[in-house]
Amino acid sequence: MGMLDTIGLIFYVILFIYVAFKFARAIRIVPAQDVYIVERLGKYRTSLYAGFHPLIPFFDNVEYILTLKEEAIDVPSQNCITKDNVLIRVDGIIYMKVIDPYKAAYHVADYRYALIQLAQTTMRAAFGSLELDRTFEERESINAQIVRVVDEAADNWGINILRYEIQNITPPQTVLASMEKQMTAERDKRAVIARSEGDMRSMINRSEGLKQELINKSEGEKQKLINEAEGQAQEVLAIARATAAGIEKIAASIEMTGGRQAVYLSLAQEYLQKIGGIARPENTVILPMDIGSLDDIMKGLDHFAGDKHRG
Repeated sequence: MGMLDTIGLIFYVILFIYVAFKFARAIRIVPAQDVYIVERLGKYRTSLYAGFHPLIPFFDNVEYILTLKEEAIDVPSQNCITKDNVLIRVDGIIYMKVIDPYKAAYHVADYRYALIQLAQTTMRAAFGSLELDRTFEERESINAQIVRVVDEAADNWGINILRYEIQNITPPQTVLASMEKQMTAERDKRAVIARSEGDMRSMINRSEGLKQELINKSEGEKQKLINEAEGQAQEVLAIARATAAGIEKIAASIEMTGGRQAVYLSLAQEYLQKIGGIARPENTVILPMDIGSLDDIMKGLDHFAGDKHRG
């Protein structure tokens, strides 16, 4: 066998292997959640989803393999300038999903790279409209703004933007030092306010206690005066009842036989005792202005004595 025959044999062996490889590659089994973009002679033919798919060797070729699963694309950190001219570094993650494989394959060269660039541009614009103090508070609104803008552009690429999350916002070291001092001052301020509020509450509680104590004392004094007044009233009432009972007994005695004469005699004796009490040691005679009243008294005494003698 000559040299030419050896070369020809090698050529036919290589050709056979190539043809066998092509026929083997013509039979494709697509995994779940994947899609194969098939071109025939350089032109889009079809999209193959999960399952068994035979192709025509040498004519059909799988040009793109895409996944229909949700993907997380890391957006590298970049410099952003806030509204108050502070340079910060921001990075994030964008979550997306291919919903139209044809658009994702033919409407954009690299949809991942395009999404990253669009997200970075939108993020710079969003942070440029906010001051540094508000960037930490407006994370949710910035995420929503980036999702809205990127999803609108990605719709032409057959991509659905699910969400965007800002990972880190890193200000310069000088700004971090200033923020730390500000936070320390705020904590000291809150501590002073808390202590003052505690002192105020303590003073209020003490004043409320003194107030309640004074009220209780006044209520006690009031009740004491009421009790004393009621006791005095009961005493006066008892005296009045006793006096009334005595008067009733005297009146009943007067109505009895000789009662009136006994009253006259008692009045005359009391009258004479009072006159005798005001008599002076000198030779002075004190007579009542109404002599007739003395006669009446004496007549009453004589009458009482006569009745007593007759009895």
